[in-house]
Amino acid sequence: MPDSLDFSTTPNGTDYDRWFSEIETLVMHHSPSGVEEEVDGWLLSAFGQLGVEVWKDEAGNVIAKIPGRQADRAIAITGHKDEIGAIVHNIEADGRIRLRKLGGAFPWIYGEGAIDLLGDRETVTGVLSFGSRHVSHLSPQKAQQDDRPVRWEDAWVETKQQPAELAAAGVRPGTRAVIGKHRKRPVRLQDWIASYTLDNKASVAVLLELARLFSASPSEPEVTVYLVASAKEEVGAIGALYFSNRTRVEAIVALEICPLSPEYPIEDGDRPVLLIQDGYGVYDEGLTGDLRASADEIGLSVQLAVLAGFGSDASIAVKFGHVARGACVSFPTQNTHGYEVAHLGAIANCARLLAAYCQRGESFPKIFSWES
Repeated sequence: MPDSLDFSTTPNGTDYDRWFSEIETLVMHHSPSGVEEEVDGWLLSAFGQLGVEVWKDEAGNVIAKIPGRQADRAIAITGHKDEIGAIVHNIEADGRIRLRKLGGAFPWIYGEGAIDLLGDRETVTGVLSFGSRHVSHLSPQKAQQDDRPVRWEDAWVETKQQPAELAAAGVRPGTRAVIGKHRKRPVRLQDWIASYTLDNKASVAVLLELARLFSASPSEPEVTVYLVASAKEEVGAIGALYFSNRTRVEAIVALEICPLSPEYPIEDGDRPVLLIQDGYGVYDEGLTGDLRASADEIGLSVQLAVLAGFGSDASIAVKFGHVARGACVSFPTQNTHGYEVAHLGAIANCARLLAAYCQRGESFPKIFSWES
């Protein structure tokens, strides 16, 4: 492995302040699935400032290309840039807005508070509302206290605007709704970051770090690497499927969160997690083994997990036959799809692991010929 990249940095030597700042910037750029332009502009600029080739494709993916020593071979590393949220279902006569979920979002996760409605012409801030608590059994809100969690059908957004005013702002059925920006800003808990939408803005920060590492290095990765900030992952991995259907790559490695739960033998902290299986299928043993070997080469301890109720760009692309091999590198996360908490060292170590893997040299496995 070339000596031009230093993979020996210990977690204690990682610049957690820089990682926190970059993730915070990404979180504060709204990007609900399918309406991701706010973060797209920032990403195109950030990759461009690093001097790498970058573009946005027809599906909304932001793609940076890092040329490799073997120019006829390529892999992709993806981290989705979209976030879960809600979508406007109906606007009532009094201006109240009814929502339905966009991705795996639940209203009780957000609680009552500010919601940004991303209108075609203006962003309108309203209040996600569940109704009063000082009620009797005659009120439908009583069931929320005693019997069942709040559902989207039980909640509404109070805007204090009339339908004509909302229409002028471009708020309509299909408008995306996300947590209000003043409630989104991350907080620091020692070496951990706590925030909405770490899934998957923290992984996009890893993509930027990989671009930074290779743009600053005099050597190239072993094969061409596409860094894909993928679009619309939360609603079916649409961006990754489009990319993998049109760009021939040997493998896709997805960057993701890994849920911390008693059912999984995963520990919180700075150790990344390699997924072995998820709800879409089994990840490639050879590719995962190569990633484990790369971790060993740089003295990085990793964890292994088999998950249910989970999917990634890689596992979905493999399931649909778009790519032969897939793997998933992830970081342990509390409260997934909610107010998430993750160790900054685990996020940084995902970058270290993938940078080492891309630099493996002659040990980088060649599995097939490009000839058709």
